[in-house]
Amino acid sequence: MQKRSRQNRLTQLRGFCITAQTGSISAAAERLELSQPSVSMQIQALERDFGVLLFERRGPRIKLTPEGDNLLEIALPIVEGMDTLPETFAARCGNPAHGDLDIAAGESTLLYLLPSFVEQFSREFPAVQFRLHNVTGRDGLSMLRADEADFAVGSMIDVPDDINYRPIFHYQPMLITAPEHPLAEQDEITLEDISRYGLILPPRHLSTWRMVKSVFEQHELDYDVKLEAGGWEVIKKYVQMNLGISIVTDICLEGTEALHARPMGQYFRQRSYGVVTRRGKFLSPQAKAFIRLMDEQFFRNATSDTLLAKE
Repeated sequence: MQKRSRQNRLTQLRGFCITAQTGSISAAAERLELSQPSVSMQIQALERDFGVLLFERRGPRIKLTPEGDNLLEIALPIVEGMDTLPETFAARCGNPAHGDLDIAAGESTLLYLLPSFVEQFSREFPAVQFRLHNVTGRDGLSMLRADEADFAVGSMIDVPDDINYRPIFHYQPMLITAPEHPLAEQDEITLEDISRYGLILPPRHLSTWRMVKSVFEQHELDYDVKLEAGGWEVIKKYVQMNLGISIVTDICLEGTEALHARPMGQYFRQRSYGVVTRRGKFLSPQAKAFIRLMDEQFFRNATSDTLLAKE
């Protein structure tokens, strides 16, 4: 019986790790395509073999015990290594171009930042199956923690302890108005000028709202959010209709919009976009290749900017 238990150890550890990541036996069972009793038995077998309690049961939710935390730290790299063994083996054999790639990102990142990289990567690695997940920041972090995405691409201000964030790209804050708006004709614009007009901003749980709120509070100025709208394309549309003004990052500006845009770096800090991963996450060869592609583009842009500055 003990020998059979050891033979099933990887299956048990996989059930344990996914339960720990999702915080729910039912969620782990759904992801593993098993019944809840099967996953419970896997965990119970580990607890019996190791003589410890791995989870504290709190109604439908469960929480790792200190012993469970220790086992997760040891077991997760083993499970991930086995699950990505085909891709890793292919990479060692000089063929990293097979497998799946799950990327979580917000709408603006999917629309403006990632398309050129996805196109280039797909040409170079046509056998890789892409899954792009359109999620908000909090949902993206949940996907990373549940191991449902290889990595995320986006902008972060507050970085949790279990998450790594490496900025790659930087974008300038811009004030956008309709061409006929009074501010479009003004030579110099202060934050006080902006405060006189209604703002159109993304929903308040997103980082742009917090950034704008912080800047106005620091300057002790009132401001009026006239309209909340999800997505930069929607915001640009309503600004074009002269229903308000907005502060955006120039990642979303293509230069063809019927808008007046002006840099606002003197008030609003530069925004970074980069790679977000779960701390300790094993990255597949295709994930590493995609991130390397973005790094190379950043290096080319930085080199180009340096050469222009010297001219």
